[in-house]
Amino acid sequence: MGVVRAAGAQAAARLTARACRIAGRGATSLPGKVLLRLDPAAIGDLARRLPDGSIVISATNGKTTTAAMTAAILEADGRSAVHNRSGANMAGGIATTLLDARGDIGLLEVDEFWLDGVAAALKPRVTVLGNLFRDQLDRYGELEAIAQRWRVLAQSTVGQLVLNADDPAIAALGRGASSPIYFGVDDSRIGLDAAPHASDATHCGTCGTPFVYERRYLGHLGIYRCDVCATRRPAPSVVAQEVQLDGVSGSRFELVIDRTASIVELPLPGLYNVYNALGAAAAAHALGISMSTIVVGLEAVRPAFGRGESVAIAGRALKILLVKNPAGANEVLRTLSLEGGPLDLLAVLNDQIADGRDVSWIWDADFEGLAPTIGHATCAGTRAAEMALRLKYAGVAPSRITVCEDLPAALGAALDAGMGPLYAMPTYTAMLELRRELVRRGAAGDSFA
Repeated sequence: MGVVRAAGAQAAARLTARACRIAGRGATSLPGKVLLRLDPAAIGDLARRLPDGSIVISATNGKTTTAAMTAAILEADGRSAVHNRSGANMAGGIATTLLDARGDIGLLEVDEFWLDGVAAALKPRVTVLGNLFRDQLDRYGELEAIAQRWRVLAQSTVGQLVLNADDPAIAALGRGASSPIYFGVDDSRIGLDAAPHASDATHCGTCGTPFVYERRYLGHLGIYRCDVCATRRPAPSVVAQEVQLDGVSGSRFELVIDRTASIVELPLPGLYNVYNALGAAAAAHALGISMSTIVVGLEAVRPAFGRGESVAIAGRALKILLVKNPAGANEVLRTLSLEGGPLDLLAVLNDQIADGRDVSWIWDADFEGLAPTIGHATCAGTRAAEMALRLKYAGVAPSRITVCEDLPAALGAALDAGMGPLYAMPTYTAMLELRRELVRRGAAGDSFA
C-alpha cells in the first residue's frame, strides 16, 4: 500500500478511536479493525517502527498475567513497552495498540487462535508459548486443532522461541527449532496425587502411547516421558524450585536461570502464576536482562483486573479470580483450598460468545475438593442455575447456595451474607460486568491497569 493510502487508513482509525471515546466506549479493538480493513498490512508496517522489535505471548491460560509480569521486568530494566494492557488480543486489538505506539519494544499478548496470522505480520524478536488446554470447544475446536497451527508457526518467523517444558504439546514445538529456551517447575513437594479430570495432552504426539508421569503439577503439566519412543520432557534452563504457595496472598520460589539462583516473593497466588512468572523470566532472559532486574520486576508486579486482584467494598475484601476452563478453574480451586474455611463464594457463570456457549466444562472442574470449605455460595450470571447444580453435586448443601442471575443484585446479596473475604470466581464476560459494577459503586477505577 502506498504511503498516502496508509496514512489515510491510520487517520480513519484515529477518528474511530476518538468517536468511541466520545461515545463512552472503549477504543481497544474497533479502531484497529477499521485500520486493517483499509490497510491489511498495517500490523507489520507499524511493528517495524519499534526499535527493539517485539515480544509475543500466547497461551490458553495466563497470557495476560505473563504479559503484565514481562512489562514489569521491562520497566525495571528502563525500557518502554508498547503493551495491549486492556487484553484486546486479536488482530484488531493488536493494530489499535500499535497505531500510535510510543516505546522501545512491543509487548503483545495474542489470542491463541489468532497467533499464527499476527505473528507472521509482527515477525517478533521473542515468542513465548505458555500452555494449551481445552477452552471454548464451540469456538476453537479440540486442543489438537490449535496445536497443529502452532507447529507450523514454530518453524517460521517467531524469533527466539520460549516454551513451557512441562506441557507436552508446547515442548514438542521446540523440535527442529533453533535453540529454544525451555522453562518449567522442579519441586517434588507440590505434585498432584492423581491426574485431574482436566488433563488434556497426556499421550505422546509421536507414537500415541500414554505418557508416564514422574510428577504432575497442573492438569497435564509435569515431568513426563514416553517409554516407547523415548520422547520426554526437555530439561528447562529457567526453573522454579522450592515453591511455597500461600493461598490467595501470593507465592514464593527459587528462580534458577542457567544455574544462577535467586528467591522471588511473588505477590500473585497459585502455581499457575509461578508458571506465568517463569515465562516472563525466560522472555527477559532471552533479551539479556539480568537476574536481579528480573526479580525486581516480578516482585513489583500487580495483578491485572480479575486475576487475583483484591478490591475493598462494603467493608469487605473482594478477591477476584477469573475462571474460564477446567484447568484454570482447578488451579483457582486449589488456591482457595489453602485458605481454609468457611469461604464465601460468588460464582458467576456466563455463556456469552467470549466465554464460550458450552459451559459443560464446569463438570470437569474439581469443585468436590473445595466443597467442604464453602460456607455460602452465591451463584449468578446467565447460567447461574447450572453453577448452583454443579456445586450441589460437588457436595455443597442447597441451604448454603443462593441463585441470583442478576450480577449487581447477587453481589449485594453475597456482600450481605458474611463478614470476611468474599471470593469471586467469574467467567470472562462476567468479570467485565463485575468490573463495571465495582466502578459504578466507586470500589474500582476506570483503568484496566
